[in-house]
Amino acid sequence: MAVDDESPPTGFRDAFADAMRKSGLGQVAPGEVPTAGSLLRAVGGLRGLVESILPGLGFLIIYTLTKSLIFSVLAPVTLAVVFVFVRLATKSPVTQALAGIAGIVLSALLALITGRAEANFIPGIVINVVSLTVLLVSILIRLPLIGVIFGFLTNDSFGWRKAKAKRRVLYLTTWLWAALFALRLAVEVPLYLAQNAELLAGAKLILGVPLYAGMLWVTWLLVRAVYGRLPDDGSETAR
Repeated sequence: MAVDDESPPTGFRDAFADAMRKSGLGQVAPGEVPTAGSLLRAVGGLRGLVESILPGLGFLIIYTLTKSLIFSVLAPVTLAVVFVFVRLATKSPVTQALAGIAGIVLSALLALITGRAEANFIPGIVINVVSLTVLLVSILIRLPLIGVIFGFLTNDSFGWRKAKAKRRVLYLTTWLWAALFALRLAVEVPLYLAQNAELLAGAKLILGVPLYAGMLWVTWLLVRAVYGRLPDDGSETAR
C-alpha cells in the first residue's frame, strides 16, 4: 500500500493534535466568533492569567523597592510553589503550574549563581530565540507552523496548502507570531545587555500575556475568515 510521505505517523499526529488542543492556539477554534470569555480561556483562564503574571510582577516590585537579588528571585519561586499546592488542594491539573515552577526555579538559580538580577530573564530570552527560529524555519521549508497546527486541529492535514486563501492567511499568521518573538528580543536583549533588570522585568510583563492574548485574537480573526467560508476539501486550487 502506498504511503503519503507528507502525512506523519498516526500516533504522532494524534499526540500532536491533542497537545495543540490543550494549548492557547488550540482554543482558537476556526469558524467560531471570538469573545472575551473564549480569549480568557485561551490564555489559561483567570487562574492561568494570575499564575503567569504574578511571579514576574512580584520580582519587579521587590527588586525595585529593595534591590535585593535573593528576595527578588525567591518571591516568584514561593508564589509558584503556592500555585502548585492550591491546584493540588482544589484537585486541578498541575501540569501548567509544574512547568511554571520549573522555569522560575531555573531563572532564580541562574540569577543567584551569576549574582546578576538580569540573568533571571535568560530562559525567557532563549525561549524567544528558539520560538522565532522554529517559526522562520517552518516558513523557509514552506510548512508555516500555524498552518501545520491548524491542519491538525481541523483534520485538514496539509489540505490547506491547496487552498490559496487559507495558505496566505496561515503564512501571514506565522509571520505575525515570528514578529511577536522578534519584538520581544529587540526590546529585551538590549535591556539585558544594559543590565537594567527593572525595565527588563517591566518589558517582559508588557510583552508577555497582553501581547500573546492580542496575537491569539488576531490569529483567531484571520483564521476564522478563511475557515469559516471556504470548504475544507481544498477545492480552491492554488495558483
